[in-house]
Amino acid sequence: MDNLTHTLFGLTLARTPLGRVGRGTTVALVLASNVPDIDFVAAAGGPMKYLEWHRGPTHGALGVAGLGLVVAGLVSLGLRKWDNATAKRHPSFLWLWIVATVGATCHILMDVPTSYGTRLLSPFDWHWFAKDWLPIVDVYLLAILSAGLWIGRRAAAATPDLAAIRRARERSAAIALLFVAMNYGLRATAHRQALVQASELFGSLLPRPCASLPDRGLIDRWPVDHEAAPSVSGRCLVEIAAMPSFLSPFRWLVIARVSDAYQLHHLDLLAGGGADSRVRRNVFWSASRRYPDIWTAAVFQAATARAAQTFLGFSRFPAARSFVDHEGRATVRWTDMRFATGDIGSQRARTRDLFTVTVHVNAKGTVEQEGLGP
Repeated sequence: MDNLTHTLFGLTLARTPLGRVGRGTTVALVLASNVPDIDFVAAAGGPMKYLEWHRGPTHGALGVAGLGLVVAGLVSLGLRKWDNATAKRHPSFLWLWIVATVGATCHILMDVPTSYGTRLLSPFDWHWFAKDWLPIVDVYLLAILSAGLWIGRRAAAATPDLAAIRRARERSAAIALLFVAMNYGLRATAHRQALVQASELFGSLLPRPCASLPDRGLIDRWPVDHEAAPSVSGRCLVEIAAMPSFLSPFRWLVIARVSDAYQLHHLDLLAGGGADSRVRRNVFWSASRRYPDIWTAAVFQAATARAAQTFLGFSRFPAARSFVDHEGRATVRWTDMRFATGDIGSQRARTRDLFTVTVHVNAKGTVEQEGLGP
């Protein structure tokens, strides 16, 4: 999720019984709710370093525990310096660490149900995990958290009694968290329905499922072995995924991944369907966009480049396309279909540089040039 959402969620947690730990709880929760994203400092080494380290060790179990210690230490030092001047008591370091660990853990748990995902097991396992329920920025989640904090502030301002203020804030926080859970439930239900409806609309227009690929289980995991697709006999369906939209929980980007291409279509769950399901399937198919994903020998050679390795380790749906000139020099480009816009059938890419990588390989198979962007 975005850092504004993480901040608002940390403030909401501070108005639950966690806030009874004592002074510094709010600061600890807000800092801990954002501190896993400290990996953005890797961007100082360029966008490739950012992709390599983004949502890596700081989003794993060791990172959560370690960052919780750092936050607890900073808050504890700040409280000691302040409280020595004001002679006030402050919570123990252990309690601050527990509170900070809760905040950092909630950050990770909020990242998993997004289409961007996170690397839960890093640094031991660098695979990404995601559930595709929410976009990176969910306006409804922002509205719920903002409204809960505002209502709690208004209710607390209406009474001078400290105990009543605490109860009002805890009550508004509980209501906000209930609506947050309902929002997640709605997104999860809509996501499941989008997958069901997409499978029905694509129907027999897609090839049979690939028998040689492993079951993905309850949570999506990538990157996958790109050599698996060419090993099957003929074209086959690898998977169907549904990516959430920014504004509506009922509009989804359906991505059907076939062993040699991607088929993309925008699906509106609230749109009425015609009586003839066959006509509806044909309309659905004709309105979808097809992106080739052909792993030639040149593509496999280019995939050994460092830039390609980093990008393929990040990208969930990397569509490969290549061009070999008359001198045998190959240009290979991958684009992550989660962020694809327009027609990329040509050599011109229309996505942002961060989600496209290009590698040039000479006739001898040596990488001459590589980097993000078209």
